[in-house]
Order: sequence, then structure tokens, then C-alpha cells
Amino acid sequence: MIETAQAFGIDIGGSGIKGAPVDLINGKFADERLRIPTPEVSTPEAVADIVKQILDHYEVSDGTPVGIAFPAPVKRGKKLDWIANLDQSWIGVDLNAFVSEHVGRRVHVVNDADAAGLAEAQFGAAKDTKGLVIATTLGTGIGTALIMNGVLVPNTELGHIELEGKDAEKYAADSARSANELTWKKWGKRLTKYYSTMEKLFSPDVFVVGGGVSKKSEKFFEFINIQTPIVPAALLNDAGIVGAAYYASVQE
Repeated sequence: MIETAQAFGIDIGGSGIKGAPVDLINGKFADERLRIPTPEVSTPEAVADIVKQILDHYEVSDGTPVGIAFPAPVKRGKKLDWIANLDQSWIGVDLNAFVSEHVGRRVHVVNDADAAGLAEAQFGAAKDTKGLVIATTLGTGIGTALIMNGVLVPNTELGHIELEGKDAEKYAADSARSANELTWKKWGKRLTKYYSTMEKLFSPDVFVVGGGVSKKSEKFFEFINIQTPIVPAALLNDAGIVGAAYYASVQE
């Protein structure tokens, strides 16, 4: 593996599995990423085979920390009890133990939203922020990550708080904007309700907004009326890989 990398990150998604060596000094890829389509039948064995293929491609040494961003809550030492975007045969699998055994080396699995949040807190839009960072992704749903003074509070699902009698993501996610053909201003008012509720519950020091729509932040940020600073994500699609690599690097 390239010498400027201190860790390796892999991001497992419903359509693609991506990996790259990561320069943890600068929070960037140390080499071009490799993307392989997620198998149509995305069983644990099929997905782990691709993880191994990516690691072998880069000749990742045994001493290099390897982190994997995974699209489900990841509870250390416990088996997976819920999965949305991969085959249901993942339910009942101990992620860390299974993937580590299958690829023949230790890996550290972390929820994908948590990985992205860590990347933004360590290297991106919330770098050097003291206190509580709440990172959110606005897409089909609302993903969340809480990082307190650089320490992750894992597996939060704050896109599911209640707003206007609904699950928040059904009211304020980017998918709700599209489905209801909301103007940016009207969507901004819905986001104001979501983020102001989060303000009251958590008193964060900064919100980071990710997801594909964050590239258009200039269209709707002006309509979000809250007291807490709110900034667009900086690492975009690189965040999962970079955050997973960083997460692995700080595990014992």
C-alpha cells in the first residue's frame, strides 16, 4: 500500500462498495479509490468477498488499521438485528467477527453515518470545533452522528424524532422535498423546525449538513432560522471512507 497512508477505509453501500488508503494527517485519500458494484444478492459472504478483493488490490499490510462503514447500527459484540439496503441474511451476524474472519485480518466496522460524521469532525467542516457536533445527512431519510469533543456517540437515529405528528425524515428529508414539490424556502422552514427541535434537545455547538443536496446549500441554508451555526459538509462522498479509516485508527 502507498506509504503516505496510515489507515484504510471501506464504505459499503447498497449499490457500490468503495475503498481507499487514507492519509490521516490531511484527511484525504492517499491513492485513487476503487469501487466495485454491490452484488445483486448482497449476502454477508458475497459482500465480504469484495471487501477482501479491495484489500488485496491495494496490498494492505497486516499492521494497517482497516475500518468499514456499514449501513446499519453497529453494536460492539452484538449481532445485527436490522438491515435495510443489503440482503436480510445479514440479520444475526456479528459484523466485526464475521468480516474479520472472512478477510483473514482484524477490521473495525462502524455505522456509515457515524463514519461520515467523524470525518467531518476530524478533517472537514467541523474540524477544531469544541463541544458537540451533530452531523446530519439529508437524503431519502435523515442520518445523524453525534461527536462530543472528538468522541463518537454511536448509532443515533435522530432522523426519527417526531415532527408535526410524523417521523421527522418523512417531514424534512430531501425525499420529502421532492415528493411534495416544495420550494427551497418552504423546505427551509421544515428544516428550521427539525434543527430547532434538535437545538432544544441537545444544545449542539455546530450542525454539519451532508448528503447530496448539501452541494446546493446556497439554495436553502438562508431559510434555516436557528441560533446554532450550520455548515455544509466538506468531504461529501469521501466522508465514509475517511471516517471509517480514522475510526479504525483509534480503536484498541
